[in-house]
Amino acid sequence: MSGTTASASSTPVTRRAALGLGAGAAAALALPAQSASAASGLQVRYRAGAPKLPKLAAKAWLIADNDSGEVLASYNGHRRLPPASTLKMLFADTVLPKFDHTLKHKVTAEDLADIPFGSSLVGVQAGTTYSVHQLWQGVFLRSGNDAVHVLANMNGGVDRTVAQMQARAKDLQANDTHVVSPDGFDHKGQVSSAYDLTLFARAGLKNDDFRGYCATKVADFPAGGSKTFQIQNTDRLLTGQGVTPYEGLIGVKNGYTSHAGNTFTGAATHGGRTLLVTVMHPKSGYEAVYEETAALLDWGFAAANKVRPVGALATPLSERPKASTRAPHVAGAGPAASTATGSHGDDWALGGSMALAALAGGGLLALRRRAKPTGRRRKA
Repeated sequence: MSGTTASASSTPVTRRAALGLGAGAAAALALPAQSASAASGLQVRYRAGAPKLPKLAAKAWLIADNDSGEVLASYNGHRRLPPASTLKMLFADTVLPKFDHTLKHKVTAEDLADIPFGSSLVGVQAGTTYSVHQLWQGVFLRSGNDAVHVLANMNGGVDRTVAQMQARAKDLQANDTHVVSPDGFDHKGQVSSAYDLTLFARAGLKNDDFRGYCATKVADFPAGGSKTFQIQNTDRLLTGQGVTPYEGLIGVKNGYTSHAGNTFTGAATHGGRTLLVTVMHPKSGYEAVYEETAALLDWGFAAANKVRPVGALATPLSERPKASTRAPHVAGAGPAASTATGSHGDDWALGGSMALAALAGGGLLALRRRAKPTGRRRKA
């Protein structure tokens, strides 16, 4: 179903009800799924003169402002879908800070023993020594599951890394995500959402190393001995392979499996403003995920100050101030109060005045659970 329908309808809220909600909320206001279900699908709130959204075929997508966290528009933003290798953003959010990039590691056969058959590989060889920097290049540029598994084993093993990734997702309030493997390969029950993938990208871009790796177009990778071979980033909007490169693109991660289809989260900066876009599962064509991302980025930059946000990206729990005993201020709250909490198991939860504004304008992203996917394992 195309995300080109009209903007969400309004839901009136009385001043008395708003004040009562504000006084009773400790940190967030969660709208029950059953009462939010009417707002599922496309979420956009046009102002006068706003450009219309492009026609899109993706099953789910989301566009947000990286700095403010405001979600400008979304289509099935919390629909649970297989993420493919875009899940490697969460892997990097979790593991990248743990090892100095100059650390060397001699790869063993055990490091490579648990790589799923049919995985994408960068060409890591047992018996060869790699720096952590080179392994991360293999992860970001070639989406190498071999590099992922080496780093995961350096981190204490795949199971420990999966548990840490799930804990990191919880901290980021990415509650649509269930992690089964660190590489994003097709495993039963491994799912994420456009909202959660956008959270992973936003968190990652705060790390200079993450930002540098996802923006790297080519690198030389060890081939054993003193030999190297060149690897190229598989992000086509970055390199221009098959599609027009997007001006101002700074990353972040693409993915593909035969079960998941194409997924992509991209970030670009124009005029000092950085937008994040996640597109999941366009109906056809390998380039469609990049073309739809570019179209959404174009729309987002053109729609600056011409749409009202439909919600906001959650602040990580570890970055939130300690809970105050005072009731949150409701009337006259400015943009700084527009921060989402992440209690969105079956609904989009919005904190403080953002919840009330979204409730009043009907701009809530509806979150309906989807059955967990199954399927044969293919590439990641």
